[in-house]
Amino acid sequence: MPLSLAAVGQSSVIKRIGGSADVKKHLKDLGFVPGCEITVVSFFAGDLIVSVKGARIAISRETAQRITV
Repeated sequence: MPLSLAAVGQSSVIKRIGGSADVKKHLKDLGFVPGCEITVVSFFAGDLIVSVKGARIAISRETAQRITV
């Protein structure tokens, strides 16, 4: 399922990241890699705040739809 459908507080493991090569590289640079655990911290104005590798990162709903957990 896409990360955008995960519930607040739900921990998941990243299975796949879709999108263009630039999007994949940007997400990889932020720590979003397959096999990594990710937790949805909150939703804010349609965007998500997630915890990945000990850091909290805000991503758009569009970007979250490209991350399969």
